[in-house]
Formats: sequence, C-alpha cells, structure tokens
Amino acid sequence: MSVLEEVVAPVSADAETCSLDNYLVLPDHTNDERIAAARRALGTSTILLGHHYQRDEVIRFADFTGDSYKLSKAAAETDAQYIVFCGVHFMAESADVLAHHGQQVILPDLNAGCSMADMAEIGQVEECWEILHRAGAREGEIVPITYMNSSAAIKAFCGERGGLVCTSSNARKAFEWAFARGEKILFLPDQHLGRNTGHAMGIPLNEMVIYDPWQIGGGITPERLRTARVILWKGHCSVHQRFLPEHVDKVRAKYPGIQVIVHPECRLEVCEKADALGSTERLIKIVQDAPAGTSFAIGTEIHLVNRLAKQFAPLGKRIVTLDDTGCLCTTMYRISPGHLAWALENLVEGSVVNRIQVRDDVKYWARVALDRMLEVRA
Repeated sequence: MSVLEEVVAPVSADAETCSLDNYLVLPDHTNDERIAAARRALGTSTILLGHHYQRDEVIRFADFTGDSYKLSKAAAETDAQYIVFCGVHFMAESADVLAHHGQQVILPDLNAGCSMADMAEIGQVEECWEILHRAGAREGEIVPITYMNSSAAIKAFCGERGGLVCTSSNARKAFEWAFARGEKILFLPDQHLGRNTGHAMGIPLNEMVIYDPWQIGGGITPERLRTARVILWKGHCSVHQRFLPEHVDKVRAKYPGIQVIVHPECRLEVCEKADALGSTERLIKIVQDAPAGTSFAIGTEIHLVNRLAKQFAPLGKRIVTLDDTGCLCTTMYRISPGHLAWALENLVEGSVVNRIQVRDDVKYWARVALDRMLEVRA
C-alpha cells in the first residue's frame, strides 16, 4: 500500500450522544438557540471557523471567517482544544496539519467535500509522475505545485518531491519559486488557476498542456510532455468554471460602467475580459477600497456576493453576481445549522463526532509543502 493511501480517517464516536437525524428534520432557525447555548457551555475550549462561501445561517456563529489557509492558521494560533470547521473536507485536513498537539478538528458534515480536490486522486497523481519520467523528465526537472484546494495526500506528495502548496494570491510567486529550481511545473488540481498564472507570466499557451488522468498517458504524447513547461491537471472549480465570457458582455450591457472582478479559478477567457481578478480576500478588499457609488459584478460564489451586496449597500455600492442564475458551492452548503448544533451539543456531552485526523507521515510532508509556501507568501 502506498504511504499516501488511507491518509485521513474521519473519527466518529462509538455511541453518538445526539442522533443527527433528530436535528436535520428541524427548520434551520430552530437550532439557533441550541448553537448559541452550546457555544456558551464550551467557552474557549472550542473555536468555530466559517469559510467565506458558507451560508449565512451558519457563518454568523463563526469566531473567524476567511479563506481556508487563513482560517487554519488562525485556529492553530489559539489554545482551543476543538476546531469546528464550517467549510469542506480538504480545509479540515489543512487545519489538522497545521494544528498544534492536542487540538482536534471537526467537520460538521463529512459529505461537505470539494469537487475540485476530488478531481485529483493520489493514485492518479503517482501514475502521472511515473509517466512524466518515462517520457524523459530528469530527476529534479519537474517541480510539483498543488493548490490549497487539494487533499492532504496531494500536499504531501508535493512536499516529498521538492514542491509546495500555493494559494490563489501567491500562485505566481510559487511558479517563480518552482522555475528557479526546475524546468517544468506539474500544477494540481485546478487547470484554470495554473493557466491564468502561466499566461500572466508570459508563458505561451502552447507550452502548457492538460494532463487528463482518465486518458491513457494523460491524453498527451511523450513529445508534448517533454516540450511543455507547465503540465496542468484536468481539474476545475465547479462554481467558477460556470462563468462564461458572454456573462461579462451581458452584465456590461445591462450596467454601463460596472467593474467586473473575478476569481482566478475562472476560465482564461473570462479573466481576460475582467477589470481585475484576485483571491477571495482580494475581491473583498477591492470592494472595500472602492469609493461610494461604485458598481461591481463579481465572478465568485453566490453566498459571498450576496453578503457583500448587503454589507456595502449602505455605502452606496452596487454589487451583483456575474451570472444571475447564481453559482452555489453545493458541497459547502451541506453544512447546515442542524449539523453544527449536532456537532456542538455532542462536544458539550463529551463526545467528539466527525473528527478529521491526517496520518502522521502524511501530515509531516504536507506541512513541509505548506511551510515552503511561506517562503513565497504574497
């Protein structure tokens, strides 16, 4: 068995103090007082993290809000024994990797995954690495970079092979770091962030290829693998890939003078039409720093867009989604007030449910990859 297989074991109590089914049949708002009461009972022993894309009914209880890395780092800097992460699976893994001894990470719903992270399985990545070397890649020639939105196994894979993790805000610096150490980059798992980053650095599109793990040899000839500078994994964000160039044209026609800002997980064709692009934190800052009366169409997850629209409406700023059909992160949405109340009330009773625990050897190499990221932190 590969040392990177079976890396994370969700740990549930043998006998759950509270049955989850009893919570999920209740309307969301009926759990509010139960959540608040459990928070009071747990006190500083427990910290609650809420990702920007989380639904309002849940994120309002969070001690910290932010992107996945920011939240994991913030939790590790506290003395809380329990970290309840209202996000998705890879985020809880990252929190466990960065957590100090004695901290336990809980994901209120184990079904809250990430479709992008799931598009790169460790066995497929190991096979890709072998194919690249069979195509003639020399030892040390390829540097693997994985986006934060990936499993602990993929982070560990990159750390063990001289690579690192990146965020959407420091992807370019990660590319520069990698090219200073090798001639090629294997970028996982989001093809769009990789392509947008390479393109912004002046790397021609014909020097970037897409590796499809579901095709023989990745669907790329050995010759193309040898000549490519960037090998992009065929993965994407199900939310951000939905935005299309025609959405930009349509919103500009509807709202003359509007500024279009998008996340770099969007397609290259969308990013090229936008006025600005950036990480979730950067998109928020662009809106914050804009003068009153500015209008924005934002290409990112709908919960964040709606939250910003409400927050900045009193300041005279108009904010709409780039695609008015709405782009929902359905896996993030799975964490409900019922799931949160269930996890917290179990903790009150001394029962830890849905613990996310990364295996020690994988945690070591994933931490190495994350620590290298700090060298190039934007």
